[in-house]
Amino acid sequence: MEYIGIVFRIAGSLGLFLYGMRIMSDGIQQAAGDRLQRVLNFMTGNRFTAVLTGLAVTAIIQSSSATTVMVVSFVNAGLLTLTQSIGVIMGANIGTTVTAWIVSLIGFTLNISSLALPAVGLGFVMKVVKWKHRDLGDIILGFGLLFLGLDFLTKSMPSISADTISFIGRFSNLGFLSTLLGAGIGVVITIILHSSSASTAIVLTMAHGGLIGFPMAAAMILGANIGTTIDAALAAIGTKTAAKRAALVHILFNVIGTVLALIFFNPLLSLVSFITPGPADGVGIANRLAMFHTMFNVLNTLVFFPFVTPFAKLVSFLIKDKDGEKEPEPYKLEYISGSIQDTPEFNILRAEKEIRDMAGIAASMYSRITAAIQNLNADTVKGLVEEMQEKEDYADQMREELTRFLIECTRQQLNRRSEQNVSQLLRIIADLEDMTDDCFSVSLLLERSVRKELHFKSKEMEALLPYIGLVEEFLSFVQEQLGHHLTEEQSEYAEKLENKIDKSRNKLRKLGRKRIEAGENVKTELLFIDLVRRIEKLGDYCYNITEALYHML
Repeated sequence: MEYIGIVFRIAGSLGLFLYGMRIMSDGIQQAAGDRLQRVLNFMTGNRFTAVLTGLAVTAIIQSSSATTVMVVSFVNAGLLTLTQSIGVIMGANIGTTVTAWIVSLIGFTLNISSLALPAVGLGFVMKVVKWKHRDLGDIILGFGLLFLGLDFLTKSMPSISADTISFIGRFSNLGFLSTLLGAGIGVVITIILHSSSASTAIVLTMAHGGLIGFPMAAAMILGANIGTTIDAALAAIGTKTAAKRAALVHILFNVIGTVLALIFFNPLLSLVSFITPGPADGVGIANRLAMFHTMFNVLNTLVFFPFVTPFAKLVSFLIKDKDGEKEPEPYKLEYISGSIQDTPEFNILRAEKEIRDMAGIAASMYSRITAAIQNLNADTVKGLVEEMQEKEDYADQMREELTRFLIECTRQQLNRRSEQNVSQLLRIIADLEDMTDDCFSVSLLLERSVRKELHFKSKEMEALLPYIGLVEEFLSFVQEQLGHHLTEEQSEYAEKLENKIDKSRNKLRKLGRKRIEAGENVKTELLFIDLVRRIEKLGDYCYNITEALYHML
């Protein structure tokens, strides 16, 4: 019964710790989610900024697993290249050491319960009161629950009997075998918890209570670095080749680094003991373990940092490209979230990239249509309808999946700015899909024109081409601005383009009606007017999108 009680106390303490971590992380993301998105822009820089990005993001959301899951999904979506992802993964491993330092420097040196309980009370009050800084209440509440759980966990460990300590002690004095055993235990605990931060906190608590010594605790931390790769591996299931390679990068980076650390285990322990003087028990051992965790990840990054490009080539060699790998059919966009921390703001960023791809499909359809109009004959329209139909069907799938995806994002805790942006993104998706519908309709008009020999006169074509060019200019402008807030000046430019398109439409309609009155083929002129109307609608969709971009925060 004693052991059952211990298990339940540890499980409850750990649950409180993890729940506090999640609430604190959610609060931070709510308060700084938009800033985190700006941090992600550094990923497109050099490998040094990629490492800093991974470090910063992981330090904020307190989970390297969540960061690497996002990296895998971003590589899958094309937001990151494989080389860029390697730097971010390296930085994520360093960023996850922040938790160990918080636990060692605060958790074991202060009276946690006297600090945690007031934080829980203050955070709860700030959370329920309707004011603009409610997110700060989540941060404080999560902070209090996290350290309250750590306090319970610390008090649970010393209650373990001397027999149990001696049992574990027998496994702690087997030399290198004890090191391997400790690493294996660290792997298992981290896989079960899906959080190296949580498993590291457990190891620090056990070492602080005298349950395990410094060498075995350090080995368990090494094992935790392997166990944390399970989330990236799971996230890569069913993804493209590039995403699978990114997951393999994380696995190889942590596994090879751990193997090297085990080979030089004793010198590494001596180096950490030299850097972190003080007693090898209590708070002293907790600080040494935090330093060990940091030293391991920093040295591992320094070893691999010069070899990012060869490392990328290695994983590319291990995971070959699939023959003719294309966009999946039907189109699918799965919502990805971390096992401990959900990161809806990052998923919104991923959706924005997919929306840009959707705009690219619409632009390619319009480009194909304009080429056919300028040289309208049987050869140019051959296969045009089938091609437009295929792309239009794919755009329909994108609209359905992206809408579902963004609605899933809204079910998470989003800040006010993200909520506003999601509603505008849904408008943009609808307009882009309508745009592809009209492109398909235009292809049908062109096919009918050739099939029934309804040929437009040269004067009509001369008037039509500048009109087509205006819509093309508007569509290019929209593509460039997607994902950004439109300024007042840019909004005015969009309105001018819309007015120019409307005026050109009216002139072309009058031209068609005059030719009907002059006795020209009625069917040809009506088809011309219908073509003008369809193209003008594309301009309307562009204007609607710019309005949505203007209202994005």
